[in-house]
Amino acid sequence: MPPDLPDSARLALWLDAWVRGATASDDLLDALGADDTVHTVADAMADPAGDTVPLALALGRLRSGTTGVGIALPVAGDPAGLAGPRTFADAALEAEQAVVLLGSGIGLVPDRSGDVVTWTTYDAHLPRPVPMLRDAARALRVTLVEAAQALADLQVARWRPEIADELTDLRRPRADLAVPGTAPEVAPVIAQALLSRRVIDLALDDEGGAVDLGTIERRRALLGDLDHAARHALVAACSADAQR
Repeated sequence: MPPDLPDSARLALWLDAWVRGATASDDLLDALGADDTVHTVADAMADPAGDTVPLALALGRLRSGTTGVGIALPVAGDPAGLAGPRTFADAALEAEQAVVLLGSGIGLVPDRSGDVVTWTTYDAHLPRPVPMLRDAARALRVTLVEAAQALADLQVARWRPEIADELTDLRRPRADLAVPGTAPEVAPVIAQALLSRRVIDLALDDEGGAVDLGTIERRRALLGDLDHAARHALVAACSADAQR
């Protein structure tokens, strides 16, 4: 899997495959721990003390009633797959990511500390806004092409050549997901969304050659549009309810 894939996306893709019977629990756990990451689960609904258990011991409860898995990548003003209740929404917004277990009404919010990711469970029964994969993928393609041209016009790649290198992969996005049963159209969308996020990170790293306030503001605006499209595309690509 791509190393820059969010923790929520990684868990959602494998959990969904397991719920659908496309992979075994041992394979799920091996995949999630392949980079030596340890996953634990804390039940905020049943145990306010915050005691955790290994993900392996929580899988049975997480699967009960679950019909599919999705993610949310919210930021202020843009829920991107997030619904309530308020406790879950606030936690997900603070983490800027969450997993939603469809059918069972459980939300999982990650907290990473080094190689340990603790997933805290919340009630998440409210319907959530989620873009359809085909629509989100199309919007990302259009926005990425426009952003590439705008960055060229602003001569961003001249002072950040790494951006030019990333944009050369625009027409041939690749992502080796290795998740059994994943639809073939999912991996390219994830690859293009991750490419977009890398471009954003590089362009925002410093003001570089942006010599005036107007240039800085234009660049931030176009990168904001690209971030919106990339997050929504990742939500759609990593959510069972977006792939109809």
